[in-house]
Amino acid sequence: MADDPKNEETPEAATEETAVTEEAVAETSTEPAADAAEEKPKPKRKPAAKKKPAAKKADADAEEAPEADEPTEAVAEEPVAEDATSADADVAKPKRKPAAKKPAAKKAEEPKAEEKPAKAKPSNGDRPTVRAQAKYVRTSARKARLVCDHIRGKDVNEARAILAHTQRAVARDWSKLLESAIANAEHNHELVGDDLKVLAVTADEGPTLKRFQPRAMGRATKIRKRTSHLTITLTPKD
Repeated sequence: MADDPKNEETPEAATEETAVTEEAVAETSTEPAADAAEEKPKPKRKPAAKKKPAAKKADADAEEAPEADEPTEAVAEEPVAEDATSADADVAKPKRKPAAKKPAAKKAEEPKAEEKPAKAKPSNGDRPTVRAQAKYVRTSARKARLVCDHIRGKDVNEARAILAHTQRAVARDWSKLLESAIANAEHNHELVGDDLKVLAVTADEGPTLKRFQPRAMGRATKIRKRTSHLTITLTPKD
Protein backbone atom coordinates (compact mmCIF):
# COMPACT_ATOMS: atom_id res chain seq x y z
CA MET A 1 0.00 0.00 0.00
CA ALA A 2 2.83 2.29 0.74
CA ASP A 3 4.16 1.76 -2.59
CA ASP A 4 0.89 2.71 -4.25
CA PRO A 5 1.69 5.44 -6.70
CA LYS A 6 -1.82 6.86 -6.40
CA ASN A 7 -1.32 7.72 -2.78
CA GLU A 8 1.98 9.42 -3.28
CA GLU A 9 1.75 13.19 -3.45
CA THR A 10 4.10 15.36 -5.37
CA PRO A 11 5.79 18.32 -3.66
CA GLU A 12 4.15 20.80 -6.06
CA ALA A 13 0.70 19.63 -5.00
CA ALA A 14 1.59 19.95 -1.36
CA THR A 15 2.71 23.49 -1.80
CA GLU A 16 -0.49 24.34 -3.65
CA GLU A 17 -2.59 22.91 -0.85
CA THR A 18 -0.73 24.89 1.81
CA ALA A 19 -1.19 28.12 -0.14
CA VAL A 20 -4.89 27.46 -0.47
CA THR A 21 -5.25 26.79 3.22
CA GLU A 22 -3.36 29.97 4.12
CA GLU A 23 -5.64 32.06 1.89
CA ALA A 24 -8.70 30.47 3.45
CA VAL A 25 -7.40 31.18 6.91
CA ALA A 26 -6.64 34.80 5.98
CA GLU A 27 -10.13 35.27 4.59
CA THR A 28 -11.71 33.79 7.65
CA SER A 29 -9.54 35.97 9.88
CA THR A 30 -10.30 39.23 8.02
CA GLU A 31 -14.06 38.75 7.73
CA PRO A 32 -14.78 38.67 11.45
CA ALA A 33 -12.48 41.69 11.99
CA ALA A 34 -14.39 43.75 9.43
CA ASP A 35 -17.68 42.67 10.94
CA ALA A 36 -16.41 43.62 14.35
CA ALA A 37 -15.39 47.05 13.09
CA GLU A 38 -18.82 47.56 11.57
CA GLU A 39 -20.59 46.41 14.73
CA LYS A 40 -18.68 48.82 17.04
CA PRO A 41 -21.13 51.37 18.62
CA LYS A 42 -20.68 54.99 17.69
CA PRO A 43 -19.20 57.22 20.41
CA LYS A 44 -21.75 59.30 22.32
CA ARG A 45 -21.71 63.07 21.80
CA LYS A 46 -20.51 65.15 24.66
CA PRO A 47 -23.21 67.33 26.27
CA ALA A 48 -23.14 70.96 25.16
CA ALA A 49 -21.18 73.21 27.52
CA LYS A 50 -23.25 75.54 29.68
CA LYS A 51 -23.26 79.20 28.69
CA LYS A 52 -20.71 81.23 30.56
CA PRO A 53 -21.89 84.24 32.57
CA ALA A 54 -21.55 87.72 31.09
CA ALA A 55 -18.27 88.46 32.87
CA LYS A 56 -16.64 85.16 31.85
CA LYS A 57 -17.96 85.54 28.33
CA ALA A 58 -16.43 89.01 28.09
CA ASP A 59 -13.08 87.58 29.25
CA ALA A 60 -13.32 84.81 26.67
CA ASP A 61 -14.11 87.33 23.93
CA ALA A 62 -11.12 89.42 25.00
CA GLU A 63 -8.89 86.37 24.75
CA GLU A 64 -10.23 85.50 21.32
CA ALA A 65 -9.85 89.09 20.09
CA PRO A 66 -7.08 89.63 17.49
CA GLU A 67 -3.77 90.98 18.59
CA ALA A 68 -3.00 94.70 18.52
CA ASP A 69 -0.78 94.33 15.44
CA GLU A 70 -3.65 93.00 13.33
CA PRO A 71 -5.96 95.67 11.88
CA THR A 72 -9.49 95.59 13.24
CA GLU A 73 -12.60 96.94 11.62
CA ALA A 74 -14.30 99.88 13.34
CA VAL A 75 -17.70 99.03 14.73
CA ALA A 76 -20.34 101.76 14.37
CA GLU A 77 -22.24 102.62 17.51
CA GLU A 78 -25.89 101.75 17.38
CA PRO A 79 -28.19 104.80 17.66
CA VAL A 80 -30.26 105.05 20.79
CA ALA A 81 -33.79 103.88 20.20
CA GLU A 82 -36.42 106.62 20.24
CA ASP A 83 -38.74 104.60 22.41
CA ALA A 84 -36.12 104.11 25.14
CA THR A 85 -37.34 104.25 28.68
CA SER A 86 -37.04 107.41 30.72
CA ALA A 87 -34.39 105.81 32.95
CA ASP A 88 -32.16 105.03 29.96
CA ALA A 89 -32.68 108.55 28.62
CA ASP A 90 -31.63 110.06 31.96
CA VAL A 91 -28.49 107.95 32.01
CA ALA A 92 -27.60 108.82 28.41
CA LYS A 93 -28.02 112.60 28.85
CA PRO A 94 -25.04 114.42 30.39
CA LYS A 95 -25.59 116.48 33.50
CA ARG A 96 -25.99 120.21 32.96
CA LYS A 97 -23.24 122.40 34.27
CA PRO A 98 -24.25 125.08 36.76
CA ALA A 99 -24.67 128.49 35.21
CA ALA A 100 -21.59 130.64 35.59
CA LYS A 101 -22.03 133.58 37.92
CA LYS A 102 -21.78 137.03 36.43
CA PRO A 103 -18.66 138.94 37.40
CA ALA A 104 -19.00 141.84 39.77
CA ALA A 105 -18.16 144.36 37.04
CA LYS A 106 -21.11 143.34 34.87
CA LYS A 107 -23.39 143.35 37.88
CA ALA A 108 -22.41 146.93 38.60
CA GLU A 109 -23.29 147.94 35.03
CA GLU A 110 -26.90 146.83 35.40
CA PRO A 111 -29.29 149.76 35.80
CA LYS A 112 -30.35 150.29 39.38
CA ALA A 113 -33.81 151.20 40.50
CA GLU A 114 -34.48 154.89 40.49
CA GLU A 115 -33.65 156.30 43.90
CA LYS A 116 -35.91 158.84 45.49
CA PRO A 117 -34.43 162.31 45.32
CA ALA A 118 -33.17 163.56 48.67
CA LYS A 119 -34.82 166.51 50.27
CA ALA A 120 -33.47 169.76 48.91
CA LYS A 121 -31.21 171.53 51.36
CA PRO A 122 -31.22 175.31 51.56
CA SER A 123 -29.03 176.58 48.76
CA ASN A 124 -26.36 178.96 49.98
CA GLY A 125 -23.86 178.98 47.11
CA ASP A 126 -20.24 178.89 48.25
CA ARG A 127 -20.92 180.74 51.49
CA PRO A 128 -20.02 178.86 54.70
CA THR A 129 -22.70 177.94 57.21
CA VAL A 130 -22.51 177.65 60.98
CA ARG A 131 -24.83 175.41 62.96
CA ALA A 132 -25.79 175.19 66.65
CA GLN A 133 -28.24 172.80 68.30
CA ALA A 134 -29.89 172.51 71.74
CA LYS A 135 -31.39 169.12 72.65
CA TYR A 136 -33.99 168.12 75.23
CA VAL A 137 -35.24 171.67 75.79
CA ARG A 138 -38.14 171.54 78.27
CA THR A 139 -40.78 173.00 75.98
CA SER A 140 -43.06 171.62 73.32
CA ALA A 141 -42.05 171.86 69.68
CA ARG A 142 -45.31 173.70 68.89
CA LYS A 143 -44.55 176.54 71.32
CA ALA A 144 -40.94 176.77 70.07
CA ARG A 145 -42.08 177.11 66.44
CA LEU A 146 -44.27 180.08 67.33
CA VAL A 147 -41.11 182.02 68.25
CA CYS A 148 -38.65 180.77 65.65
CA ASP A 149 -40.94 181.79 62.80
CA HIS A 150 -40.25 185.45 63.78
CA ILE A 151 -36.48 185.29 63.42
CA ARG A 152 -36.15 183.16 60.26
CA GLY A 153 -34.28 185.13 57.55
CA LYS A 154 -33.41 188.06 59.88
CA ASP A 155 -29.90 189.30 60.52
CA VAL A 156 -28.26 188.68 63.87
CA ASN A 157 -28.90 192.11 65.41
CA GLU A 158 -32.59 192.10 64.43
CA ALA A 159 -33.06 188.52 65.71
CA ARG A 160 -31.56 189.49 69.03
CA ALA A 161 -34.00 192.39 69.38
CA ILE A 162 -37.03 190.23 68.52
CA LEU A 163 -36.11 187.52 71.04
CA ALA A 164 -35.41 190.10 73.76
CA HIS A 165 -38.93 191.59 73.45
CA THR A 166 -40.85 188.31 73.03
CA GLN A 167 -42.92 187.44 76.10
CA ARG A 168 -42.84 183.65 75.67
CA ALA A 169 -40.59 181.58 77.93
CA VAL A 170 -39.04 179.66 75.01
CA ALA A 171 -37.65 182.98 73.65
CA ARG A 172 -34.93 182.80 76.30
CA ASP A 173 -33.81 179.36 75.02
CA TRP A 174 -33.73 180.68 71.45
CA SER A 175 -31.66 183.67 72.49
CA LYS A 176 -29.07 181.46 74.19
CA LEU A 177 -28.89 179.22 71.12
CA LEU A 178 -28.43 182.26 68.82
CA GLU A 179 -25.48 183.51 70.89
CA SER A 180 -23.94 180.02 70.79
CA ALA A 181 -24.17 179.92 66.95
CA ILE A 182 -22.53 183.38 66.70
CA ALA A 183 -19.68 182.24 68.98
CA ASN A 184 -19.11 179.15 66.79
CA ALA A 185 -18.87 181.31 63.69
CA GLU A 186 -16.35 183.69 65.25
CA HIS A 187 -14.06 181.13 66.90
CA ASN A 188 -14.30 178.13 64.56
CA HIS A 189 -14.79 179.75 61.14
CA GLU A 190 -13.23 183.20 61.71
CA LEU A 191 -16.38 185.09 60.69
CA VAL A 192 -17.67 188.44 61.93
CA GLY A 193 -20.71 188.01 64.21
CA ASP A 194 -22.51 191.19 63.12
CA ASP A 195 -22.26 190.24 59.43
CA LEU A 196 -24.30 187.02 59.85
CA LYS A 197 -27.95 186.28 59.29
CA VAL A 198 -30.29 183.45 60.26
CA LEU A 199 -30.45 180.99 57.36
CA ALA A 200 -32.67 178.29 58.93
CA VAL A 201 -34.33 177.57 62.29
CA THR A 202 -36.13 174.32 63.20
CA ALA A 203 -37.88 172.91 66.28
CA ASP A 204 -38.21 169.09 66.33
CA GLU A 205 -40.04 166.96 68.88
CA GLY A 206 -38.01 165.15 71.53
CA PRO A 207 -38.94 162.45 74.07
CA THR A 208 -41.97 163.02 76.30
CA LEU A 209 -41.79 162.64 80.08
CA LYS A 210 -44.93 161.05 81.53
CA ARG A 211 -46.20 161.92 84.98
CA PHE A 212 -49.47 161.35 86.88
CA GLN A 213 -51.62 163.68 88.97
CA PRO A 214 -54.24 162.54 91.49
CA ARG A 215 -57.80 163.58 90.77
CA ALA A 216 -61.22 163.19 92.40
CA MET A 217 -62.59 159.81 93.50
CA GLY A 218 -59.13 158.23 93.57
CA ARG A 219 -58.46 158.61 89.87
CA ALA A 220 -55.07 159.46 88.27
CA THR A 221 -54.57 161.78 85.31
CA LYS A 222 -51.58 161.51 82.98
CA ILE A 223 -49.36 164.56 82.54
CA ARG A 224 -47.12 164.77 79.44
CA LYS A 225 -43.96 166.86 79.84
CA ARG A 226 -42.80 167.36 76.28
CA THR A 227 -39.28 168.21 75.07
CA SER A 228 -37.89 169.55 71.80
CA HIS A 229 -34.62 169.84 69.83
CA LEU A 230 -33.85 173.39 68.62
CA THR A 231 -31.48 174.14 65.72
CA ILE A 232 -30.17 177.42 64.25
CA THR A 233 -28.07 177.80 61.07
CA LEU A 234 -26.22 181.06 60.33
CA THR A 235 -24.54 182.28 57.17
CA PRO A 236 -22.80 185.52 56.07
CA LYS A 237 -24.88 188.26 54.51
CA ASP A 238 -24.78 189.00 50.77
